[in-house]
Amino acid sequence: MELARELDRILAPERVRTRWIDRIAYANDASVYRLVPRAVVMPDSVEEIRGLFRLSHRLRIPLTFRAAGTSLSGQAVTDGILVVLSRHWRKVQVEQDGRRVRVQPGVIGGVVNQQLRKYGVKIGPDPASINACMMGGILANNSSGMCCGVAQNAYHTLASISFVLPNGLGFDTEQPEAHARLAREAPSISVGLLELKARVEADSTLRERIREKYRLKNTMGYSLNAFLDYVEPLDILAHLLIGSEGTLGFIAEAVLDTVPDYPLKYTGLLFFPDVPAACSAIAALRDSGARALELMDRASLRSIEDQPGVPPGIRELPANAAAILVEYQCGTAEELEQEESACRELLPSLPLVEPPVFTRDSDEQAALWRVRKGIIPSIGAMRRRGTSCILEDVVFPLERLAPGVAELQELCARHGYHDAAIFGHAKDGNLHFVLTQAFQEPAEIERYDAFMRALADLVAVRNGGALKAEHGTGRNMAPFVATEWGEHAHRIMRDLKRLIDPEGLLNPGVILNDDPRAHVADLKLLPTVAPEVDQCIECGFCERTCPSRDLTLTPRQRIVVRREIARLCEIDSRSPVVAALEADFTYDGIETCAADGLCAMACPVGIDTGRLIKRLRSRSHSAMAARLARLAASRLAWVEAAARLALRTGRLLGRDLPPPSQAGLPATSRRGAAAVYFPSCVSRVLGPDAPRERPLAGLLVEVSRRAGVPLWIPEDVAGRCCGLSFSSKGLDAAYSVAKNATVEALWGWSDAGRLPIVVDSSPCAQLLKQAGAELSPGNRGRMTGLRVLDSIEFAHDEVLPRRPPERVPGRVVLHPVCSVQKMGLAGKFQRLAQACAEAVDVPPSSGCCGFAGDRGFFRPELTASATQAEAGEVAGQDYRGYYSSSRTCEIGLTRATGRPYRHIWSLLEETTRGPGSGAPGQRPGIDAAGPSALRKVAGPPARDPR
Repeated sequence: MELARELDRILAPERVRTRWIDRIAYANDASVYRLVPRAVVMPDSVEEIRGLFRLSHRLRIPLTFRAAGTSLSGQAVTDGILVVLSRHWRKVQVEQDGRRVRVQPGVIGGVVNQQLRKYGVKIGPDPASINACMMGGILANNSSGMCCGVAQNAYHTLASISFVLPNGLGFDTEQPEAHARLAREAPSISVGLLELKARVEADSTLRERIREKYRLKNTMGYSLNAFLDYVEPLDILAHLLIGSEGTLGFIAEAVLDTVPDYPLKYTGLLFFPDVPAACSAIAALRDSGARALELMDRASLRSIEDQPGVPPGIRELPANAAAILVEYQCGTAEELEQEESACRELLPSLPLVEPPVFTRDSDEQAALWRVRKGIIPSIGAMRRRGTSCILEDVVFPLERLAPGVAELQELCARHGYHDAAIFGHAKDGNLHFVLTQAFQEPAEIERYDAFMRALADLVAVRNGGALKAEHGTGRNMAPFVATEWGEHAHRIMRDLKRLIDPEGLLNPGVILNDDPRAHVADLKLLPTVAPEVDQCIECGFCERTCPSRDLTLTPRQRIVVRREIARLCEIDSRSPVVAALEADFTYDGIETCAADGLCAMACPVGIDTGRLIKRLRSRSHSAMAARLARLAASRLAWVEAAARLALRTGRLLGRDLPPPSQAGLPATSRRGAAAVYFPSCVSRVLGPDAPRERPLAGLLVEVSRRAGVPLWIPEDVAGRCCGLSFSSKGLDAAYSVAKNATVEALWGWSDAGRLPIVVDSSPCAQLLKQAGAELSPGNRGRMTGLRVLDSIEFAHDEVLPRRPPERVPGRVVLHPVCSVQKMGLAGKFQRLAQACAEAVDVPPSSGCCGFAGDRGFFRPELTASATQAEAGEVAGQDYRGYYSSSRTCEIGLTRATGRPYRHIWSLLEETTRGPGSGAPGQRPGIDAAGPSALRKVAGPPARDPR
């Protein structure tokens, strides 16, 4: 391919992707648009960016920059060259004691805030997607959010910016000589910007229109306010790049002023008889100091009223009711008390239909925010298969908000969008609405077109609002820029684009588009492929958690490729493209998927792509392989012995394998035991790395004895397994055999659930806690009566109160494995370590290590890629210990970092050796534990059920 050869001259070949699977994987963003790029490239330097600009101009191929690809408006797709920034460009540097932060475009916004948290500050933009979207998109879309308003968006908090123009010239506004360089090296641009500024200033009507429109949130078109706010051409250009959606240049780096991250919050949910009543309260609530005011109409509330944790009164609200989520945020207790007082004084005057409920409790606040944030995923999950979920954002002047909502509701109903939900940042007059739309039939496309044209008239013409508040103009609103701004402003925007990008090759069709039907062109279809993933809305939120994201595909991309295969198969199943996709998907999609389930935690609709991959793996197994696996599951004691022998033999042959377990399990007594200890098969097969290090089972037994909560290991534990190794490979029948046998054994060992069961490997504990279709009906019932405890929660809740440790000096580092996060034990894991060590770190990049049981032995590149960032963070520090809670993950992390990772119980054993080990009854570094899992243990020792 000629283009590939040209690109190979600019970038390293491994960062040039032209296979069908790569092009299809990046053909979609979070919007309803789809374009297949001719090539996907991943530059890592400004010089490579310049080379791409030169190639684009020479071959006249469009160029589009993509960060996270979470765009809801189609800014991150192209049929030209797609420049992916998410693999590199991830640097964050905190400056001036947190007053400023320097960022590159490929770093996730939430990661930036994580770095800033210890300074008590954050970046100004606070989009709901901040844990998925990247700084390139936040800057290029001038993102805002729930509390950001207008004053704290990217435009107003920009301190300096480094960028490259399509002509290859680069400028850094932080450099004193940059202004003179622009005039000297790009005189036509410098003079042209001043001429555009003069045209804006000469039109008094346009001047006032710009001022009025930017008092509201507004990302429709280019940031024309830059021509009024700044004098120097470079300053004007720098602020035009904010909100330019990648159509004017490449943003290489930006420095932002930070804003306070208020630690104290007072949050409540207010219910009103209807939307006008809710809107009537907004000004008063805002003036009382509320920083967040989130309006939700009845359809929004109805979409989440049956979800767990939602206040039950929502179901009984009147048909036209509305709600406002209110939050006050303060830096000191005195300030919060003042704002609480102002709120209490105001509430009696509001037309509420239910008593207001406010809270300072962080868990209760999180539950209230889940009400607001659950709207989009709820509607996405309920939509009919094959339909798209469309999220739009508009702005009404605050005085027009109530009638604007009513008119918008009527417009949705008139065009058949009866499931539309309207909600948003009421303090700013910014409304989001979600609707579902199918694009398979021409009539459906025409319905959407008619709706969009009517929407433009309703918002921009009749109510003086903005068609885009914070998501960027994109492809869906580009045909309506002139409708909102008028012809004079539209001409200035066109002249600006020609001035900076005269060839029109940089992200064409976005912001400005000559096609009046661009919003209904290049629409993507969502064919059904599998029940596990059909509800995917392709938002990309899952990608940050995926261990293979920098190696092969992400969960979203796996789904996108499967959808493309399904679409092409309907046309011609023997197509060479289908064959190429299927062949490459074996490695990229199946073999390098860790199937860890973390994607489901980040997914708005809870999709676990690993479930699909496991099913695809099961299809690849022959009948003979399935039978052999089932036989192995029924003879696991033999398998364990064979595995230890294989490890011993492999190490003698010089293979890089962990040592086998050398000693048997420690002797324990059933009489007086406080809990059953179920050592995982991994713990029974794999020994510690250091020859003199104590096996894990010995640590748990000894420390529990010291704490007075002795453990009992059943004598017939050999051969019992949670089935994880079978489940991850899609060997469903073998998984069922292993887990059913284990549940039956646990039921007997625990005296029908009287004793809790402690598991030393977090992945095994998490899988055992799941009672799924793999269990027989009888064992499903038994499972509900069993209390399975991960060793972390047993240590935190039962050992520490009885045997407080002596803290060791220095710092330790933790790796919370995937299952710890899924079980919600990351907090207890950290508090457990804090009770044992002077200082505890969790690397910002810690996530799934990609070892995935035994997959790391066969696909070490997956672990190497997944842990690269975390390994860099760990290597740069001096720790006295490295701890996790899964033996295989410890192996992967040790290989990645070159540091010896051990189980957290080894730290607990070390710090509880002394006679006192802390004052009795004190729990250093530990919050009060919840109800003890052992409190049900009372009376004489239980009968041995065997």
